[in-house]
Amino acid sequence: MTHDRDALIAAAKAAQAQAYAPYSNFHVGAALGFTDGSVVTAANTENASYGLTLCAETNAVAQAMSEGRRGGLEAVAVVGGTRGEPGPVVTPCGRCRQVLNELAQLGGTDPVIWCAGADEVLELQLSALLPYAFGPANLG
Repeated sequence: MTHDRDALIAAAKAAQAQAYAPYSNFHVGAALGFTDGSVVTAANTENASYGLTLCAETNAVAQAMSEGRRGGLEAVAVVGGTRGEPGPVVTPCGRCRQVLNELAQLGGTDPVIWCAGADEVLELQLSALLPYAFGPANLG
């Protein structure tokens, strides 16, 4: 594996500081690590029309895709907490699991997901978070 767990979590924490969360005050940062060693980060972006809010993981995948990345997803770090303070372990929501899965399936990977809380890090494979996932392979 190319990515160091603590370094990727630190990148997610740095992204968390950029969250726009005036309604929930729940700040989330995500860092995506790719097999070429690169890292893409993003934070959550809330909207007054709550349904238009975008999670950090979805923003990070959108950024990666807009940079032309189509696979190579190796590792993901996610951190979250009220007002940006470290909180309990936060896992990607269902939508984010599906969005991460799309990028992972494009490269045939099953990335490790590090969900970092104040006192612990939960480590899972994406396939454990989203078993029997639907993706590009199901359409062809």
